[in-house]
Amino acid sequence: MVQEYVSPVRVHKYPFEMVMAAYEMRFPSCPQIPVVVECVITEDSWTADDSQRFTTRRCQLNVDAPYLLKKMIGVDYIYFIQKNRLDLKNRELEIEATNETFSARIGVLEKCRYYVHPENPEWTCFEQSAVLDVKNFFGLENTVEKIAMKQYAANIAKGKELIESFMKLVEAEGITQLHTWVVGEVTRNRELRRILSRGTEPLSPRAPSDVSRHSQPDQYTLDSEYIKRYLGELSPMQESRLLQLRKWIAELQKGKVPSDTTLLRFLRARDFSVEKAREMLSQSLLWRKKHQVDRLLSEYETPDVVKQYFPGGWHHHDKDGRPLYILRLGQMDVKGLLKSIGEDGLLKLTLHVCEEGLKLLEEATRSSEHAVQSWCLLVDLDGLNMRHLWRPGVRALLRIIQIVEANYPETMGRVLIVRAPRVFPILWTIVSTFIDENTRSKFLFYGGKDYLQPGGLLDYIPKDLIPDFLGGPCKSFVHEGGLVPKSLYVSGAFTERDRDPLSEDSIYRSVSLAKGQVHEVVVANRDPQSVLTWDFDVLRHDIAFTVFHTTLDVPAQDHATALCVGGGDEPRSLLQQLEARGWREGQQYSRVEPTLVCHDGESIQGSHVMSECGSYVLQWRCELLDSTHRAAQLMYFYETLASHQYKGSMSSLQSGTSGFSCLSGKSAASSCPSR
Repeated sequence: MVQEYVSPVRVHKYPFEMVMAAYEMRFPSCPQIPVVVECVITEDSWTADDSQRFTTRRCQLNVDAPYLLKKMIGVDYIYFIQKNRLDLKNRELEIEATNETFSARIGVLEKCRYYVHPENPEWTCFEQSAVLDVKNFFGLENTVEKIAMKQYAANIAKGKELIESFMKLVEAEGITQLHTWVVGEVTRNRELRRILSRGTEPLSPRAPSDVSRHSQPDQYTLDSEYIKRYLGELSPMQESRLLQLRKWIAELQKGKVPSDTTLLRFLRARDFSVEKAREMLSQSLLWRKKHQVDRLLSEYETPDVVKQYFPGGWHHHDKDGRPLYILRLGQMDVKGLLKSIGEDGLLKLTLHVCEEGLKLLEEATRSSEHAVQSWCLLVDLDGLNMRHLWRPGVRALLRIIQIVEANYPETMGRVLIVRAPRVFPILWTIVSTFIDENTRSKFLFYGGKDYLQPGGLLDYIPKDLIPDFLGGPCKSFVHEGGLVPKSLYVSGAFTERDRDPLSEDSIYRSVSLAKGQVHEVVVANRDPQSVLTWDFDVLRHDIAFTVFHTTLDVPAQDHATALCVGGGDEPRSLLQQLEARGWREGQQYSRVEPTLVCHDGESIQGSHVMSECGSYVLQWRCELLDSTHRAAQLMYFYETLASHQYKGSMSSLQSGTSGFSCLSGKSAASSCPSR
C-alpha cells in the first residue's frame, strides 16, 4: 500500500541564510527531536566558487514503536540516508531522505525544500512531502503505516518551532545578519560558507542582497499561516489530505478548482477520506454544472409569492460570528408555496439561500480574525400543526434536504429549534433519518418558552440580536408567513410525479452509450470563421471524442444514431451510413480534431474555428465497458459563436493541434497551450 503525505508551506520570517544557519544547529543530534539519535556526515563537498554544498548524512532513528514489535523485527534503531543540496546562489536547499533499514520491504521517500519567499526576499518558505510504500512487512503492514503516520505528523508539527528555537541560538552567538552569496566575492563567500558549516563568529552587518525573485509556489501548496487564518486549525494529517484533494481535483478539472473552504467542507463530510471526498465533490461539481447553480446569485429573481409569504431570511450573526438564518417554519404554508412555485421553485429558493450563505461566510471570514466556516440556523416552530405533515410537502422537503446535504456539506454549524409543539416529534422522526448524523448532532431543541432562560438562545445569540417575535429587542425583517391565497396558485406548478429537479432549465443533455455505440451532433455552418465550442463531462467509463468536417450538406441532427459497429441490418452511425454510400475519410470528409479518449470523471472543454462552410460532426463513441456492463454516460453542451460576435484573435480559440482545452489531466499528452 502506498500513502502520500503533503504539508502546507511554512513561512519563516527570516532571511534564507539565517534560516540555513539555524538549520545546521540541529546536527549531529537534536534533543528536541528525540527520535533522531545521531546524524553522521558521510560525504561533504563544496563547489570551487563556494556557491553549492553537497552533503550526505547517515541518520540513526529510534522510532516510537511498541517494544514487542521491535523485538519481533529484531531492531532497536533504523537508519536513513539524507542527501542535501544547498544552493547559495539561487538561495535554495533541497533535502531528500530514504530509508536504509528494511528498504526491500518498506520504501520511504521524504522531500523537503527551503527557498526564498516569492513576495518577500527577507522571508524563507519551507515545504515537505513524503511517500510511504509498505510492500511486505511480516503481516504488520497496517501497524507500520499507523506508526509512520504518527511519527510524520509529530515531525511536521515540530518543524517550524524548531527553526524558531534554533534562530534564537544563532542570534545568541552574535550572528544577527548574513550577506548573500555574490559572484566574485571570494572572501565574503568563504566567510558565509564557514558560518553555514557550523562557524559561530559574528559577521559584519548584512550587505544589500541581489535577490532574484523565485516563482510562486505551485498550485498544489498552501501557506500554513493562510490555512490557520482562513481555514482554521487543522492537524498535519488534515492539512495533507486537503493538499492531496486539491491536487487531485486540479488534475481532473484543470482551471476549475473549487475554493479551499469548499474542499475542506467535503473532506470533513467524509472524515478526511480523500477518495470519498473526491467522489462526493466530483458528483457535486457535475450537479452544479448541469443545473447552472453558479448562475443563481446573479440570475435568480425572487417570485412575488416568496417575497410576501416565505417566512425566512438572514438576520445578523451569532456569537461565533456565523451568519444567522431564521426560518419561521411553523408559519410556513408549505402546500400553498408548492402550489404557487412548485417543488423546483422551492428547491431553487433553497439553493439561492445556500449560495447566499457561502458568500456571507466569505465576508464573515474577511471581517473577523478567524475562519468562519458555517452558518447558524434558527427555526421557530410556533404554529406547527398537522397541516405541515401533508405528504407531498414532506416528500418535497426530504428531497430538498437530500440535495442540500449532498452539495452543501458541513455548512450548518448549529441548528436552534425553538417553540417546538407536540406534533414536532412526529415530523422529526420522519425527517431526521434523511439528515446526516454529524448534522443531527448540531441540533439543539427548546420547547415552550425556556429558550430565553440560562442555557438557551442567549448562549449562542447576542442578547441585542434576539428577534422581536421571540421576545428580543431586535427588529426582524423576516416575513411572518401565513396562508398563500389560492388566487396565487399556478396550474401545474406542483404534481406528485417524480421529476429530475431543475431539469427543464438545464442546457446540458445526458446520453447513455452501450459498447460500440456512438452519439453524433451535426452542426451546419454557413458562417466561415465562426467558432464551434463544446463542454462535456464523462460520467461513466471511457468515451472517445472526435470532430469531423465535410463541405457537403448533411441533415442536421443531435441524437444517438449509433449504434452497433457490427454489420448486418443493425442501425449504423451517420458516418457509417455515409461510408456505405462511398464516402471516404480524407476525400468527402475529414477529421479536423484528432480522437481524444476521455476517462471516467473527466471534464472536457474545447473549441474549433469553423474556417469553412459545410457540416461539422461531433462524435462520442463508447469502445469498451467494464465487467458490470453498465452503459457509459456523458453530459454535454455545444454552442456556435458567430464570427462577428468574437472580437479577439481567432487563433487563440484553437486548442493547439488537439482542439481540446487542458481540462483533462489524462489527455494532457496533446499539446495544449495555456489560455
